[in-house]
Amino acid sequence: MKNIEIKLAILKLISKGSFFSMRALSIRFDISPTEIQKHIEGIREWGINISYLKEKGYQLPETIDFLNARLIRSKIGNSLKLIPIIDSTNQYLLDSSSIKSGTVCISEHQTKGRGRRGRKWVSPFGKNLYFSMYWKLNSGIDSAVGLSIVIAVIIVEVLSTFGIKGVKLKWPNDLCYKDRKLAGILIESVNKESLVIGIGLNLLMNSTKEGISSPWTSLIEVADRSSLDRNELAIALINALYSELKYYELHGVRKFIKRWNQLDNYFGKKVILLIGENKIEGIEHGINEKGALLIKTSKGLENYISGEISLRGY
Repeated sequence: MKNIEIKLAILKLISKGSFFSMRALSIRFDISPTEIQKHIEGIREWGINISYLKEKGYQLPETIDFLNARLIRSKIGNSLKLIPIIDSTNQYLLDSSSIKSGTVCISEHQTKGRGRRGRKWVSPFGKNLYFSMYWKLNSGIDSAVGLSIVIAVIIVEVLSTFGIKGVKLKWPNDLCYKDRKLAGILIESVNKESLVIGIGLNLLMNSTKEGISSPWTSLIEVADRSSLDRNELAIALINALYSELKYYELHGVRKFIKRWNQLDNYFGKKVILLIGENKIEGIEHGINEKGALLIKTSKGLENYISGEISLRGY
């Protein structure tokens, strides 16, 4: 077995709740106690808390809802690549060739997950959802106007079908709950007609994580843990994206404007839009038919296609 395969096998074994001594694991996997110790430390680097009692051995304090490739594939109509440990699901699809539109790459843990503007996307094992979808646009990449707007709306609407309420949107591509970031979207172009849509959604992450500088939250704060089935949520999101992206190609952002504005966390509020060193202050008025942000300033209603909303100073 390869190193990652051994780590995954150890993790799945101890995740069942029982204690396993170093000797028992060594016999089970036919490797030395020293190697077992190294694998345990490697698993901990994935963001997993493994407890150890000298008299009993290793145990996982909480259960892990592992992603089930067979189950997900049986309920979606597109191709799926489940790679438990990966550098980045986006990068995997960007580097892939001869793949069909709608192909999804999903992972338990990203070692180099990334967000917008080169930021790191913290991706502890088995806590959240990290997946990307490859999409070929019939009208070419230039037709991808406001696509992040569409993706954000779709995610919130899927969450509502699971009884998760109160999730709002922050232009251009963030989901938030009580002003704290819940999910992010990263769209990257492959060529002149294809792109990759990456989604990171916090589910069960509930402790401070190094590398996260802005306020964040997880769905566990919004919903009962027992209702958060990662596999079912992944299936619902993949199917909704596949269906709604086809609709988007026919109608563009226009059909999503009302849906976005109803979910806009800052609609009618004072905001500061940061564009490089520039700061635009005014009242946020949602988006227009191109997905641009509308802000009413002293000069009137203006639209912006880039920048980042900030509430600091208000």
